[in-house]
Amino acid sequence: MKIAGVDTFVVGNPPPGFGGRYFVFVKLTTDDGIVGYGEAYAATFSPHLVADMLGDVAEHHLVGRDPFHIERFWRTAYGRGFTLRPDVTLQGVMSALEMACWDIIGKAVEKPVYELLGGRVHEALRSYTYLYPKPDDATDVYVDPELAAVRAAEEVGRGFTAVKFDPTGPYSSMGGHQPSLARLRLSVRFMEAVREAVGTRADLLFGTHGQFTSAGALRLARHIEPHDPLWFEEPVPPDNVAEMAKVARQTSIPIAAGERLTTKAEFTRLLEAKAVSILQLNLARAGGILEGKKIASIAEAFGAQIAPHLYNGPIGGAANVQLAACSPNFLILEGIQDWSGFHADLLVEPMRWENGYVVPPTKPGLGVVLNEEVARAHPYTGDGLHLSMADEPIDVADRDIWRPEP
Repeated sequence: MKIAGVDTFVVGNPPPGFGGRYFVFVKLTTDDGIVGYGEAYAATFSPHLVADMLGDVAEHHLVGRDPFHIERFWRTAYGRGFTLRPDVTLQGVMSALEMACWDIIGKAVEKPVYELLGGRVHEALRSYTYLYPKPDDATDVYVDPELAAVRAAEEVGRGFTAVKFDPTGPYSSMGGHQPSLARLRLSVRFMEAVREAVGTRADLLFGTHGQFTSAGALRLARHIEPHDPLWFEEPVPPDNVAEMAKVARQTSIPIAAGERLTTKAEFTRLLEAKAVSILQLNLARAGGILEGKKIASIAEAFGAQIAPHLYNGPIGGAANVQLAACSPNFLILEGIQDWSGFHADLLVEPMRWENGYVVPPTKPGLGVVLNEEVARAHPYTGDGLHLSMADEPIDVADRDIWRPEP
């Protein structure tokens, strides 16, 4: 069996757009007709350029080669251009191609990927969602604690046992910064209102996106500690392991991080520094499924857990599910609400979500199939990046209404 063809899809995400502006998928086809799908979560370049990168890496390292040779593909692609170091864009591209190879492998041997990586240890996977706005909201769920409490109660009512929110204000390429007093007070009000609404029926996941100094993060942690959140997410910029470790040492809240990291090398540095206890790897960026399994295994040795991140499309989400299903140290899985909407439309058969849990598919490979007709009917023609942040220092008055882009 050899890889014979490569195709890409740059798909615009229609309103409400939860999960980002677009999704980038790749399709590999073997010489005997087996198809595998992957997804790249590489937000640093325009999506059509990323699609070209997918074709380039595939042509150089996969076409004409055996898709079973995952390690050989990974190492040769990782070292291309005399690099051999983590690169977020290359890893996004490699992740997509690697998971497409696993999809092919599973289909060739008629097994789900998780059965090829140690076997399923979880029959169902606990999931969580952000609190998202609705079209008829009178206020903004990201800055209105009372509305956030209503939305949290709705999500818990349909089965979720954890919800995430981030009321701490904007993030900037000029960060980190100190949280304003107004944002500290707002964060406390969010914790109080949501906790009162859901009681002990759900964990509260306090999201930030690396926007604080360690001193600012510790001030914030002290304010929210009494409400016992399950985690404090990425409190300082992701490139500063020592400062994240400083925060972890001085708060009782578990630190979660990793959505912007790639490869076992970067995740190991976090673990060695005791900077985190929960790893939020995204398999469409971190290096793919086998690299994700290695990261999860290293985390297990450090007594840490994994909580796969998802703010992209359903193929990357399906890869997360495969890893979670075979990882003893799995904690919880991020979804875009209950995996319905456009995420479901993009799959021939939607992911199965029941009462707060994702049920791992039993079909071979990734267990899902991209609906190519839907994907091609929603091309992305813009030039924006998948996610963005402010390019100016944060105004201490924090005047602008902010909407998070996880």
